[in-house]
Amino acid sequence: MAKRISIRHVAAAAGVSVATVSRALNMPDRVSPELRGRVDAAARELGYLANGAARALASRRTGAMGAVVPTLDNAIFATCMDAFQRRLDAAHGMSLLVASAGYDPALETRGLRSLLQRGVDGILLVGAAHEPETWSLLPAEMPTVITWTHHAEGCARPCIGFDNAAAAARMTRHLLELGHRRIAMIAGVARGNDRAAARIAGVRAALAEAGLGLEPPLLAERAYSVADGHAAMTALLALDPRPTAVICGNDHLAFGAVAAARARGLSVPADISVTGFDDLEFPAHGDPPLTTVHVPAAEMGRRAADHLAALAAGEVPPLPPELEAPIMLRGTTAPPPGRAAPRR
Repeated sequence: MAKRISIRHVAAAAGVSVATVSRALNMPDRVSPELRGRVDAAARELGYLANGAARALASRRTGAMGAVVPTLDNAIFATCMDAFQRRLDAAHGMSLLVASAGYDPALETRGLRSLLQRGVDGILLVGAAHEPETWSLLPAEMPTVITWTHHAEGCARPCIGFDNAAAAARMTRHLLELGHRRIAMIAGVARGNDRAAARIAGVRAALAEAGLGLEPPLLAERAYSVADGHAAMTALLALDPRPTAVICGNDHLAFGAVAAARARGLSVPADISVTGFDDLEFPAHGDPPLTTVHVPAAEMGRRAADHLAALAAGEVPPLPPELEAPIMLRGTTAPPPGRAAPRR
């Protein structure tokens, strides 16, 4: 549908001239906000893509790929984008356009629309949970890959990533093997974030195998920040009894959790164990270094670049295999207080 809709259709739907639509889309500062809103609404309603996207679909010669990421404020996404861009440039002679959504579905949709209107040969998305409008913007002909997940039920686009639930379950079993039974989780906000939801599901599944559960107040969903990790850990430490281990949905949350434990005079891991998810550089060199899940961000970026370039060239490449997300055992996990380490 997006290929068949022209600027004339948008003009008719908005009740303005073709020239006005062109100004509203290409020089928005030269039309009134009210008029720009009418044109934008008509374009969204019709699924119109401006000339850049039409050229990309027709010739696939723009020489650029687009990526929409939740944020660039987290080093894990920056690592992926750096690897993605380097492989596009070195192996395929292509450039990269990036839109950062700030975990805001509306901003994600606007960012995707902007990339498509400028013209790209393919799109990288993070995760498979997106608003219907986001999916409706993507023509079936547009090469697209989903990263950060390998199992995306019902997703028609190729997935390049790892199993978030399985990785979180492995970390949980590690704590169970150490002897922990009162285990809490500081997770990312699950709504609209299939990666965060999968990590919660993985922890719950592993705990259920041991006859344990994960419900509030032992489960806290927070934004991915050091401050939120600190606040959530402070609340968990006020429980009676408090948890002996806390699984965090990413390394920023874990860093804040460790700081909160220390602020209460607790030793990590002698008094409480803490784990992360990402394997960022700074907590890996902390005191103690953080036990975490290694997210293969750079490898995802490289494989996504190769897959999208092949699709844009008209090839049908095989799907990459599921990537590994191993546990990095370091210094923030130990048996609970009063329990000896298990024999290996």
